[in-house]
Amino acid sequence: MSASARPVTGSALFDTAIGPCAIAWTDDAVFRFRLPEASPAATRARIVQPSSRIPGADAIPEAAPTDPIADAIARIQAHLAGELDDLRWIPVTTKGIPEFHRAVYQVTRAIDPGHTLSYGQVAERIGAPSAAQAVGQALGRNPIPLIIPCHRVLAADHTLNGFSAPGGITTKQRLLEIERTPGFGEPTLF
Repeated sequence: MSASARPVTGSALFDTAIGPCAIAWTDDAVFRFRLPEASPAATRARIVQPSSRIPGADAIPEAAPTDPIADAIARIQAHLAGELDDLRWIPVTTKGIPEFHRAVYQVTRAIDPGHTLSYGQVAERIGAPSAAQAVGQALGRNPIPLIIPCHRVLAADHTLNGFSAPGGITTKQRLLEIERTPGFGEPTLF
């Protein structure tokens, strides 16, 4: 692509087992993902907002997904219906994201469905063992949840202490249940 060429950007709203999600891409890489908001209109409104990370992208237009994005949507739908996929094969762009956040997202993206790490463990893996709180802040700004699975990072005591996506910890718990994460969604004896 020449220096003057604008990237091809688009966004799409699509149905899933947990409600309408939305995705935004530039060329064939995802740069924004939204879990269901209070309404499809609210989800759509959030995904089409201008992005300072994508040069020349004012409002992100709704568009027909490219083949790689259509494949990503199909696998996200299947994943949220219980056909688990690590989604790591979906290309993402973290251009314009601070280096520390990118490091956090790289470690987080390597967590398999059904598994979790603590904020402290993520901090240790990026070489900043005292940065658990900063890890939480980076995950709270994750523009590509689910594909960068911030819901798989928990407090040290395995509790759900906040989730910045719509629905908060209820959404986080639901995602962990879908992924059959031990300790979430399992019947109890008492």
